[in-house]
Amino acid sequence: MTRNFRNCPFVDNPAFMAPDAHEEAIAEAARAGELRMPAGQTVVMEGNEPQRFFTLLEGQAMRYRMLEDGRRQVLNFLFPGDLIGLDAIMMGMASHTTEALTPVKLSVFDRKQVWELFSKMPQRAMMLTWQVAREEHFLSDALVTVGQRSAREALAWAFVTLFERGSQTGLVRDGKMPFPVRQQDLADALGLSLVHTNKTLARLRSEGLVRWTQGILELPDLERLADIGVVELGAGPPRYYL
Repeated sequence: MTRNFRNCPFVDNPAFMAPDAHEEAIAEAARAGELRMPAGQTVVMEGNEPQRFFTLLEGQAMRYRMLEDGRRQVLNFLFPGDLIGLDAIMMGMASHTTEALTPVKLSVFDRKQVWELFSKMPQRAMMLTWQVAREEHFLSDALVTVGQRSAREALAWAFVTLFERGSQTGLVRDGKMPFPVRQQDLADALGLSLVHTNKTLARLRSEGLVRWTQGILELPDLERLADIGVVELGAGPPRYYL
């Protein structure tokens, strides 16, 4: 069953730019339906040629690549509104795996609809492409973090960046955000050992900068943590969604 935009979880969120009536009709006609997956389920598999791409409507997910020796590099964490698999459609093959961190709800589009969507609503397609590129900017920041930031700076950067993204998508309420990420996931994203991550996180907790228990994240002094992580705070421009 297709989803009506008026029932979309982003429609009343000021962080998202709602489609006009023309775009809404085109997207509804192109949508193949909705899909729910449990936590731990693979949404897109590295090396596969995907036939579908998705909008993440509810829940959180993670992108990563596996090395030949079994080590893992986490590339990004995904929040509601993020696109999954569109880059793989464009490139012809998925360069990474996307896994659901929580139960997720996805809006589904067939591969064959990409060019029709882009040709019929070029302005929104351009903004969605820009959004994908902006999300990939996380990777360049992560590379700087791995290469130049200390463990303390790296964790501060990660917490602030992800908390800001969660806030922009409506996940933060009363200063708290669902954060189903494991310490190992953060370590794999930042190029740190689990032991180093654990010790550094313990220090941030002792300073009252991070509260992270039972999958809930709080950052009591966001500005101070942003200073440590060399992160510029700001809501940014409105996001687009399908």
